[in-house]
Parts: sequence; structure tokens; C-alpha cells
Amino acid sequence: MTADEFNALYPVGTSVVAYPGIRPEHPVAVRFRKAVAAGHALRETDPCKRLETVTRTPAWELGHGTPVVSVTGYAGGICLTHIDVTTGGA
Repeated sequence: MTADEFNALYPVGTSVVAYPGIRPEHPVAVRFRKAVAAGHALRETDPCKRLETVTRTPAWELGHGTPVVSVTGYAGGICLTHIDVTTGGA
């Protein structure tokens, strides 16, 4: 989805779940959850940070074309592929 398409569907203030690092289906996150379940986790924190938040800016495209949006509680932009809209829009 492009920044313009995102902005046409979702106004600033739209509720989202944002993953600033990796998404839950990423192999590293999957391995971590399996290790925790087996009692073999080598780290204490899940590498898949999840933010239940709202957009605080319209989406825009970085110089190389990646569309991003800013959310409350995180500095900078998060790639739209790491944003799941939870309410609002079409």
C-alpha cells in the first residue's frame, strides 16, 4: 500500500497495532516463542515489540520509496507493512 492509499483510507488518529522491529510471523519471533514454550529461551524479552496505539501523522514515503507512518509512543516512522489497522477506515 502506498502512503497516499493509506491516507485515503485511514485518518490521523486511526487505531493500529504497530511492530517497530519484526512482525510476529517473522522466523526469529516464531523461534523465540517456541523456545519460551519449551523453557529454553536465551533472552528475556520478545524481539517482536507490539504497540497498541494510534497514528499521529499522515503516512509519507521515504526517499527510497518505503511508505511509513508515525504512531503515538514511538519516535520516527514505522513501515506500513508493520502496521495493522484495528479500527476505522474502509
